[in-house]
Amino acid sequence: MGLATGILAETGHRSHLRLLCEGIAIMSFKYPLATTTWDEKEIAAMHRVIDSGMFTMGSQVKAFEEQFAKFTGSQYSIMVNSGSSANLIMIAALFYSKNPAHSLKRGDEVIVPAVSWSTTYYPLYQYGLKLKFVDIDLETLNLDIEQLEGAITENTRAILAVNLLGNPNDFQRIKQLISGKNILLLEDNCESLGATFEGKQAGTFGVMGTYSSFFSHHISTMEGGLVVTDDEELYQIMLSLRAHGWTRNLPKHNLVCGEKSDDPFEESFRFVLPGFNLRPLELSGAIGIHQIEKLPRLVKARRENAKLLQRSLSNHPEIMIQKEVGESSWFGFSLVIRPESELTRKGLIEKLNNLGFECRPIVAGNFAKNEVVKYFDSSVHGQLKNAEHIDKFGLFIGNHHYKIDEAITALSEL
Repeated sequence: MGLATGILAETGHRSHLRLLCEGIAIMSFKYPLATTTWDEKEIAAMHRVIDSGMFTMGSQVKAFEEQFAKFTGSQYSIMVNSGSSANLIMIAALFYSKNPAHSLKRGDEVIVPAVSWSTTYYPLYQYGLKLKFVDIDLETLNLDIEQLEGAITENTRAILAVNLLGNPNDFQRIKQLISGKNILLLEDNCESLGATFEGKQAGTFGVMGTYSSFFSHHISTMEGGLVVTDDEELYQIMLSLRAHGWTRNLPKHNLVCGEKSDDPFEESFRFVLPGFNLRPLELSGAIGIHQIEKLPRLVKARRENAKLLQRSLSNHPEIMIQKEVGESSWFGFSLVIRPESELTRKGLIEKLNNLGFECRPIVAGNFAKNEVVKYFDSSVHGQLKNAEHIDKFGLFIGNHHYKIDEAITALSEL
Protein backbone atom coordinates (compact mmCIF):
# COMPACT_ATOMS: atom_id res chain seq x y z
CA MET A 1 0.00 0.00 0.00
CA GLY A 2 1.37 3.43 -0.98
CA LEU A 3 1.81 6.26 1.53
CA ALA A 4 -1.12 8.32 0.21
CA THR A 5 -3.41 5.28 0.13
CA GLY A 6 -2.44 4.31 3.66
CA ILE A 7 -3.04 7.80 5.01
CA LEU A 8 -6.44 7.93 3.31
CA ALA A 9 -7.45 4.61 4.77
CA GLU A 10 -6.39 5.58 8.29
CA THR A 11 -7.39 9.24 8.54
CA GLY A 12 -10.19 9.92 6.09
CA HIS A 13 -10.41 12.40 3.23
CA ARG A 14 -10.00 15.68 5.09
CA SER A 15 -6.97 14.63 7.12
CA HIS A 16 -5.50 13.00 4.01
CA LEU A 17 -5.68 16.34 2.24
CA ARG A 18 -4.01 18.10 5.14
CA LEU A 19 -1.17 15.60 5.33
CA LEU A 20 -0.53 15.72 1.61
CA CYS A 21 -0.54 19.54 1.62
CA GLU A 22 1.84 19.72 4.54
CA GLY A 23 4.06 16.97 3.19
CA ILE A 24 7.30 16.23 4.98
CA ALA A 25 6.89 19.18 7.38
CA ILE A 26 3.98 17.56 9.22
CA MET A 27 5.97 14.36 9.67
CA SER A 28 9.27 15.99 10.66
CA PHE A 29 8.27 18.97 12.77
CA LYS A 30 5.89 19.28 15.68
CA TYR A 31 5.54 23.00 14.87
CA PRO A 32 5.70 23.38 11.06
CA LEU A 33 5.91 26.66 9.17
CA ALA A 34 2.55 26.26 7.43
CA THR A 35 -0.58 24.13 7.54
CA THR A 36 -3.58 23.93 5.26
CA THR A 37 -6.61 26.18 5.67
CA TRP A 38 -8.77 24.01 3.42
CA ASP A 39 -11.78 21.91 4.38
CA GLU A 40 -14.63 20.23 2.53
CA LYS A 41 -15.73 23.51 0.89
CA GLU A 42 -12.53 23.84 -1.12
CA ILE A 43 -12.67 20.17 -2.12
CA ALA A 44 -16.27 20.53 -3.27
CA ALA A 45 -15.39 23.69 -5.22
CA MET A 46 -12.65 21.83 -7.05
CA HIS A 47 -15.02 19.00 -7.92
CA ARG A 48 -17.54 21.49 -9.34
CA VAL A 49 -14.89 22.94 -11.61
CA ILE A 50 -13.73 19.50 -12.69
CA ASP A 51 -17.32 18.44 -13.38
CA SER A 52 -17.86 21.58 -15.47
CA GLY A 53 -15.04 20.68 -17.84
CA MET A 54 -13.88 24.33 -17.84
CA PHE A 55 -10.44 24.49 -16.26
CA THR A 56 -8.95 27.69 -17.65
CA MET A 57 -9.61 31.14 -16.24
CA GLY A 58 -13.34 31.86 -16.18
CA SER A 59 -16.29 32.83 -14.00
CA GLN A 60 -14.83 31.46 -10.75
CA VAL A 61 -11.68 33.55 -11.12
CA LYS A 62 -13.82 36.60 -11.87
CA ALA A 63 -15.97 36.04 -8.79
CA PHE A 64 -12.89 35.65 -6.60
CA GLU A 65 -11.41 38.86 -8.00
CA GLU A 66 -14.59 40.75 -7.17
CA GLN A 67 -14.65 39.42 -3.61
CA PHE A 68 -10.96 40.19 -3.15
CA ALA A 69 -11.41 43.77 -4.35
CA LYS A 70 -14.31 44.17 -1.93
CA PHE A 71 -12.27 42.81 0.98
CA THR A 72 -9.36 45.17 0.33
CA GLY A 73 -11.60 48.16 -0.42
CA SER A 74 -10.17 48.48 -3.93
CA GLN A 75 -11.90 49.35 -7.18
CA TYR A 76 -10.17 46.60 -9.14
CA SER A 77 -8.48 43.27 -8.52
CA ILE A 78 -6.79 40.98 -11.01
CA MET A 79 -5.72 37.41 -10.28
CA VAL A 80 -2.59 35.83 -11.76
CA ASN A 81 -0.79 32.53 -11.29
CA SER A 82 1.53 33.58 -8.42
CA GLY A 83 2.56 36.45 -6.18
CA SER A 84 5.78 36.66 -8.20
CA SER A 85 3.70 37.13 -11.35
CA ALA A 86 1.69 39.78 -9.52
CA ASN A 87 4.89 41.77 -8.97
CA LEU A 88 5.87 41.26 -12.60
CA ILE A 89 2.58 42.44 -14.06
CA MET A 90 2.42 45.40 -11.65
CA ILE A 91 5.80 46.71 -12.83
CA ALA A 92 5.05 45.90 -16.47
CA ALA A 93 1.79 47.86 -16.42
CA LEU A 94 3.62 51.06 -15.50
CA PHE A 95 5.53 50.92 -18.80
CA TYR A 96 2.36 51.20 -20.88
CA SER A 97 0.34 53.79 -18.97
CA LYS A 98 -0.50 56.97 -20.85
CA ASN A 99 -0.75 58.79 -17.52
CA PRO A 100 2.62 60.50 -16.80
CA ALA A 101 1.96 60.18 -13.05
CA HIS A 102 1.67 56.38 -13.40
CA SER A 103 4.42 55.58 -15.89
CA LEU A 104 7.98 54.35 -15.68
CA LYS A 105 10.73 54.06 -18.28
CA ARG A 106 13.99 52.16 -18.43
CA GLY A 107 16.65 53.76 -16.30
CA ASP A 108 14.26 55.14 -13.68
CA GLU A 109 15.36 54.69 -10.08
CA VAL A 110 13.27 52.60 -7.68
CA ILE A 111 14.01 52.41 -3.95
CA VAL A 112 13.63 48.96 -2.39
CA PRO A 113 14.26 47.52 1.09
CA ALA A 114 17.34 45.32 1.33
CA VAL A 115 15.33 42.48 2.89
CA SER A 116 12.67 40.85 0.74
CA TRP A 117 12.04 37.93 -1.59
CA SER A 118 13.82 37.60 -4.94
CA THR A 119 10.79 38.34 -7.09
CA THR A 120 10.30 41.69 -5.43
CA TYR A 121 13.46 42.73 -7.28
CA TYR A 122 13.54 40.69 -10.48
CA PRO A 123 10.80 42.56 -12.39
CA LEU A 124 12.66 45.82 -11.75
CA TYR A 125 15.79 44.35 -13.30
CA GLN A 126 13.83 42.73 -16.13
CA TYR A 127 12.34 46.11 -17.09
CA GLY A 128 15.65 47.94 -16.97
CA LEU A 129 15.04 49.93 -13.80
CA LYS A 130 17.74 51.04 -11.37
CA LEU A 131 17.42 49.55 -7.90
CA LYS A 132 18.55 51.45 -4.83
CA PHE A 133 18.77 49.24 -1.75
CA VAL A 134 17.89 50.85 1.59
CA ASP A 135 18.34 49.37 5.05
CA ILE A 136 15.50 48.05 7.17
CA ASP A 137 14.50 48.85 10.73
CA LEU A 138 15.79 46.14 13.07
CA GLU A 139 12.56 46.09 15.08
CA THR A 140 9.82 46.34 12.43
CA LEU A 141 11.82 44.60 9.65
CA ASN A 142 10.37 47.12 7.18
CA LEU A 143 11.99 50.13 5.54
CA ASP A 144 14.03 52.29 7.90
CA ILE A 145 12.22 55.60 7.47
CA GLU A 146 15.27 57.74 8.26
CA GLN A 147 17.38 55.81 5.76
CA LEU A 148 14.56 56.06 3.23
CA GLU A 149 14.40 59.83 3.63
CA GLY A 150 18.12 60.11 2.99
CA ALA A 151 17.90 57.86 -0.07
CA ILE A 152 15.28 59.93 -1.88
CA THR A 153 16.78 62.23 -4.51
CA GLU A 154 15.60 64.04 -7.61
CA ASN A 155 16.29 60.80 -9.51
CA THR A 156 13.89 58.71 -7.42
CA ARG A 157 10.85 57.73 -9.47
CA ALA A 158 9.27 55.04 -7.29
CA ILE A 159 9.38 53.35 -3.88
CA LEU A 160 8.47 49.68 -3.68
CA ALA A 161 7.55 49.17 -0.02
CA VAL A 162 7.51 45.58 1.23
CA ASN A 163 5.27 44.70 4.18
CA LEU A 164 7.33 41.95 5.78
CA LEU A 165 5.94 38.92 7.64
CA GLY A 166 2.46 40.45 7.96
CA ASN A 167 3.66 43.84 9.24
CA PRO A 168 2.61 47.02 7.39
CA ASN A 169 5.00 49.91 6.86
CA ASP A 170 4.41 53.31 8.43
CA PHE A 171 2.62 54.71 5.42
CA GLN A 172 1.82 58.00 7.08
CA ARG A 173 5.52 58.81 7.25
CA ILE A 174 6.27 57.42 3.80
CA LYS A 175 3.52 59.52 2.25
CA GLN A 176 4.87 62.60 4.04
CA LEU A 177 8.29 61.94 2.51
CA ILE A 178 6.96 61.76 -1.06
CA SER A 179 4.27 64.43 -0.77
CA GLY A 180 4.59 66.90 -3.64
CA LYS A 181 7.22 64.78 -5.38
CA ASN A 182 6.82 62.86 -8.62
CA ILE A 183 7.35 59.52 -6.86
CA LEU A 184 5.16 56.45 -7.24
CA LEU A 185 4.39 54.34 -4.19
CA LEU A 186 3.98 50.61 -4.86
CA GLU A 187 3.46 47.77 -2.38
CA ASP A 188 4.61 44.18 -2.24
CA ASN A 189 2.07 42.87 0.25
CA CYS A 190 2.49 39.20 -0.59
CA GLU A 191 3.20 38.25 3.03
CA SER A 192 0.73 40.60 4.67
CA LEU A 193 -2.81 39.98 3.48
CA GLY A 194 -5.26 41.22 6.12
CA ALA A 195 -2.82 43.63 7.78
CA THR A 196 -4.09 47.17 8.31
CA PHE A 197 -2.59 50.59 8.98
CA GLU A 198 -4.88 53.28 10.38
CA GLY A 199 -7.86 51.10 9.45
CA LYS A 200 -6.86 50.71 5.80
CA GLN A 201 -5.80 47.43 4.23
CA ALA A 202 -2.09 47.00 3.56
CA GLY A 203 -1.52 46.74 -0.17
CA THR A 204 -3.85 49.67 -0.92
CA PHE A 205 -1.66 52.65 0.02
CA GLY A 206 0.20 52.78 -3.29
CA VAL A 207 -1.07 53.05 -6.83
CA MET A 208 -0.93 49.23 -6.92
CA GLY A 209 -0.33 46.47 -4.40
CA THR A 210 0.41 42.76 -4.79
CA TYR A 211 -0.61 39.66 -2.82
CA SER A 212 0.20 35.97 -2.83
CA SER A 213 -2.12 33.02 -2.26
CA PHE A 214 0.60 30.37 -2.25
CA PHE A 215 0.15 27.44 0.15
CA SER A 216 2.08 28.90 3.08
CA HIS A 217 0.33 32.29 3.03
CA HIS A 218 -2.77 33.59 4.80
CA ILE A 219 -5.04 32.07 2.19
CA SER A 220 -4.12 29.41 -0.34
CA THR A 221 -5.38 28.79 -3.86
CA MET A 222 -2.56 26.26 -4.44
CA GLU A 223 -0.61 28.78 -6.51
CA GLY A 224 -1.88 32.30 -7.11
CA GLY A 225 -1.40 36.02 -6.74
CA LEU A 226 -3.38 39.23 -7.09
CA VAL A 227 -2.89 42.91 -7.82
CA VAL A 228 -5.27 45.59 -6.59
CA THR A 229 -5.59 49.16 -7.82
CA ASP A 230 -8.08 52.01 -8.03
CA ASP A 231 -6.76 53.07 -11.45
CA GLU A 232 -8.92 51.84 -14.32
CA GLU A 233 -6.25 52.24 -16.99
CA LEU A 234 -3.67 50.21 -15.08
CA TYR A 235 -6.27 47.54 -14.41
CA GLN A 236 -7.12 47.26 -18.10
CA ILE A 237 -3.46 47.18 -19.08
CA MET A 238 -2.99 44.24 -16.70
CA LEU A 239 -6.03 42.47 -18.18
CA SER A 240 -4.26 42.55 -21.53
CA LEU A 241 -0.76 41.77 -20.23
CA ARG A 242 -2.04 38.79 -18.23
CA ALA A 243 -3.17 36.97 -21.38
CA HIS A 244 -0.68 37.39 -24.21
CA GLY A 245 -1.20 41.14 -24.62
CA TRP A 246 -4.37 40.56 -26.62
CA THR A 247 -7.62 42.49 -26.54
CA ARG A 248 -9.96 39.59 -25.86
CA ASN A 249 -10.46 40.32 -22.15
CA LEU A 250 -10.84 44.08 -22.55
CA PRO A 251 -14.20 45.86 -22.61
CA LYS A 252 -15.38 47.19 -25.99
CA HIS A 253 -14.50 50.75 -25.02
CA ASN A 254 -11.23 50.67 -23.10
CA LEU A 255 -8.18 52.69 -22.17
CA VAL A 256 -5.67 50.40 -23.88
CA CYS A 257 -6.66 50.23 -27.55
CA GLY A 258 -9.64 52.58 -27.54
CA GLU A 259 -12.42 50.55 -29.15
CA LYS A 260 -12.71 46.91 -30.08
CA SER A 261 -14.37 45.54 -33.16
CA ASP A 262 -17.85 44.09 -32.83
CA ASP A 263 -16.59 41.03 -34.67
CA PRO A 264 -15.27 38.58 -32.06
CA PHE A 265 -13.38 36.70 -34.77
CA GLU A 266 -11.35 39.79 -35.62
CA GLU A 267 -10.57 40.36 -31.95
CA SER A 268 -9.63 36.74 -31.21
CA PHE A 269 -5.93 37.20 -31.89
CA ARG A 270 -5.42 40.97 -31.84
CA PHE A 271 -2.29 41.77 -29.87
CA VAL A 272 -1.69 45.30 -28.61
CA LEU A 273 0.82 44.90 -25.75
CA PRO A 274 3.89 42.66 -25.31
CA GLY A 275 2.31 40.52 -22.63
CA PHE A 276 2.69 37.16 -20.92
CA ASN A 277 0.60 34.14 -20.04
CA LEU A 278 0.04 34.64 -16.31
CA ARG A 279 -3.52 33.37 -16.19
CA PRO A 280 -4.63 31.45 -13.08
CA LEU A 281 -6.57 28.21 -13.19
CA GLU A 282 -10.31 28.19 -12.67
CA LEU A 283 -9.65 25.72 -9.84
CA SER A 284 -7.66 28.40 -8.02
CA GLY A 285 -10.44 30.94 -8.41
CA ALA A 286 -13.04 28.53 -7.06
CA ILE A 287 -10.87 27.76 -4.03
CA GLY A 288 -10.21 31.45 -3.49
CA ILE A 289 -13.91 32.24 -3.13
CA HIS A 290 -14.08 30.09 0.01
CA GLN A 291 -10.68 31.16 1.28
CA ILE A 292 -11.50 34.88 1.21
CA GLU A 293 -14.70 34.15 3.17
CA LYS A 294 -12.57 32.56 5.90
CA LEU A 295 -9.88 35.24 5.90
CA PRO A 296 -11.21 37.45 8.74
CA ARG A 297 -11.27 34.58 11.22
CA LEU A 298 -7.93 33.24 9.95
CA VAL A 299 -6.28 36.59 10.61
CA LYS A 300 -8.06 36.98 13.94
CA ALA A 301 -6.61 33.66 15.14
CA ARG A 302 -3.12 34.65 13.99
CA ARG A 303 -3.42 37.90 15.97
CA GLU A 304 -4.51 36.04 19.08
CA ASN A 305 -1.41 33.87 18.82
CA ALA A 306 0.70 37.00 18.40
CA LYS A 307 -0.70 38.53 21.57
CA LEU A 308 0.45 35.51 23.51
CA LEU A 309 3.86 35.68 21.85
CA GLN A 310 4.18 39.38 22.70
CA ARG A 311 3.31 38.74 26.34
CA SER A 312 5.84 35.92 26.53
CA LEU A 313 8.82 37.31 24.61
CA SER A 314 8.55 41.11 24.28
CA ASN A 315 11.26 41.74 26.89
CA HIS A 316 13.43 38.72 26.26
CA PRO A 317 17.09 39.53 27.07
CA GLU A 318 18.51 37.59 24.12
CA ILE A 319 15.83 37.58 21.42
CA MET A 320 13.91 40.37 19.62
CA ILE A 321 10.49 39.77 18.14
CA GLN A 322 8.97 41.95 15.44
CA LYS A 323 7.60 45.31 16.54
CA GLU A 324 4.05 45.64 15.24
CA VAL A 325 3.13 48.60 13.04
CA GLY A 326 -0.60 49.21 12.71
CA GLU A 327 -2.27 45.81 12.93
CA SER A 328 -0.08 43.02 11.60
CA SER A 329 -1.61 39.89 10.13
CA TRP A 330 1.38 37.96 11.55
CA PHE A 331 2.48 35.78 8.65
CA GLY A 332 5.09 34.23 10.93
CA PHE A 333 7.11 35.04 14.04
CA SER A 334 10.59 36.46 13.59
CA LEU A 335 13.25 35.72 16.18
CA VAL A 336 16.31 37.98 15.95
CA ILE A 337 19.28 37.57 18.26
CA ARG A 338 20.02 40.88 19.94
CA PRO A 339 23.30 42.57 18.86
CA GLU A 340 24.72 42.37 22.39
CA SER A 341 23.87 38.66 22.81
CA GLU A 342 26.45 35.86 22.64
CA LEU A 343 23.91 33.45 21.13
CA THR A 344 24.59 32.10 17.66
CA ARG A 345 21.89 31.46 15.07
CA LYS A 346 23.20 27.94 14.49
CA GLY A 347 22.82 27.21 18.19
CA LEU A 348 19.36 28.75 18.31
CA ILE A 349 18.20 26.75 15.27
CA GLU A 350 19.49 23.55 16.85
CA LYS A 351 17.54 24.23 20.05
CA LEU A 352 14.39 25.10 18.11
CA ASN A 353 14.66 22.03 15.89
CA ASN A 354 15.09 19.83 18.96
CA LEU A 355 11.84 21.27 20.31
CA GLY A 356 10.12 20.49 17.00
CA PHE A 357 10.15 23.94 15.34
CA GLU A 358 10.66 24.28 11.61
CA CYS A 359 12.79 27.40 10.93
CA ARG A 360 13.57 29.55 7.91
CA PRO A 361 15.70 32.64 7.25
CA ILE A 362 13.82 35.95 7.39
CA VAL A 363 12.72 36.01 3.76
CA ALA A 364 16.00 36.13 1.79
CA GLY A 365 18.05 38.04 4.35
CA ASN A 366 20.22 40.83 2.98
CA PHE A 367 19.38 40.39 -0.67
CA ALA A 368 21.95 42.95 -1.83
CA LYS A 369 24.73 40.45 -1.06
CA ASN A 370 23.30 37.74 -3.36
CA GLU A 371 25.31 36.77 -6.43
CA VAL A 372 22.43 37.54 -8.77
CA VAL A 373 22.70 41.25 -7.95
CA LYS A 374 25.77 41.44 -10.25
CA TYR A 375 23.27 41.49 -13.12
CA PHE A 376 21.28 44.42 -11.67
CA ASP A 377 21.81 48.11 -12.29
CA SER A 378 21.80 48.83 -8.57
CA SER A 379 23.29 50.88 -5.75
CA VAL A 380 23.23 50.82 -1.96
CA HIS A 381 22.28 53.83 0.12
CA GLY A 382 24.53 54.10 3.16
CA GLN A 383 25.17 50.93 5.12
CA LEU A 384 22.91 47.88 5.30
CA LYS A 385 23.80 47.24 8.94
CA ASN A 386 20.39 45.97 10.04
CA ALA A 387 19.82 43.90 6.93
CA GLU A 388 23.18 42.26 7.52
CA HIS A 389 22.31 41.56 11.15
CA ILE A 390 19.04 39.94 10.08
CA ASP A 391 20.98 37.95 7.49
CA LYS A 392 23.31 36.49 10.13
CA PHE A 393 21.22 36.46 13.30
CA GLY A 394 17.57 36.25 12.24
CA LEU A 395 15.07 33.49 11.54
CA PHE A 396 11.34 32.96 11.64
CA ILE A 397 8.99 30.23 12.75
CA GLY A 398 5.42 29.53 11.74
CA ASN A 399 2.18 31.12 12.89
CA HIS A 400 -1.17 29.52 12.18
CA HIS A 401 -4.92 30.04 11.97
CA TYR A 402 -5.51 28.01 15.14
CA LYS A 403 -4.25 28.20 18.72
CA ILE A 404 -0.56 27.42 19.17
CA ASP A 405 -0.30 28.04 22.92
CA GLU A 406 1.84 24.95 23.40
CA ALA A 407 4.39 26.18 20.84
CA ILE A 408 4.62 29.64 22.41
CA THR A 409 4.98 28.13 25.87
CA ALA A 410 7.83 25.99 24.57
CA LEU A 411 9.45 29.12 23.11
CA SER A 412 9.19 31.08 26.33
CA GLU A 413 10.68 28.21 28.33
CA LEU A 414 13.54 27.92 25.84
